[in-house]
Amino acid sequence: MKILSSAFNHNKRIPAKYTCDGENISPPLQFLEVPESAKSLVLIVDDPDAPSKVWVHWVVYNINPQTSKVRENSVPEGGVEGMTDFGKPGYGGACPPSGAHRYFFKLYALDTILDLPQSATKQMVEEKMQRNIIDRAELIGLYSRT
Repeated sequence: MKILSSAFNHNKRIPAKYTCDGENISPPLQFLEVPESAKSLVLIVDDPDAPSKVWVHWVVYNINPQTSKVRENSVPEGGVEGMTDFGKPGYGGACPPSGAHRYFFKLYALDTILDLPQSATKQMVEEKMQRNIIDRAELIGLYSRT
């Protein structure tokens, strides 16, 4: 399984458009080679370089496993957006306080559909999906405000 973006390559700079310095909208994404047995997908975007903890930028679960493209500034088909560390659901772009940060776009294929409330957090999603992951992929984007 693979996750790609036409906006940036793996381990390369995320364009400012998709950050708090620009339009703060989600980048376009592609999901490739999703296992046929997948019942749903989960997308988690987080920043492990944040000063106090791993900062959650986007949580989307119960994405239709047939989804192959996600347009910029949109929610993946069928996806439910969970709570982020910005205190609300939805995409929150890169916005590092200082230095260069890595932003991990993590895609998981699950053998189930998650039964979770709409306000689910990354922790709740990860706990619920733990035994149901059949494949995973990762795309890392870099951003610094200097």
